[in-house]
Amino acid sequence: MNGNEKTGSPAAAHLVVNHRMRAMLRAVGAGRGRVSCSSEPDLFIDGLSCGDQFAAHGLAHLGLIRPAHPGRPGEQVPAVLTAAGRAIVTMDNQSAA
Repeated sequence: MNGNEKTGSPAAAHLVVNHRMRAMLRAVGAGRGRVSCSSEPDLFIDGLSCGDQFAAHGLAHLGLIRPAHPGRPGEQVPAVLTAAGRAIVTMDNQSAA
């Protein structure tokens, strides 16, 4: 370490919700997302696996998306936005208006 690194912070705290992640949130909010029940949940939009699973994992770990209901490990269930995820989508919609 050279003194420039931040220590003591979880990796998720360093994630920025970028345009790609915002598009993923909008898709989930539109009811087009499914998530695998796992500690590292994979996100599927319109039945296709998201190409950026790092972003998908980040959305889950940041508490922006979650499974709609419990499932067996590996099972895909509908994905829903959390209150924090809805707030981001709502803020984006208001900015666009």
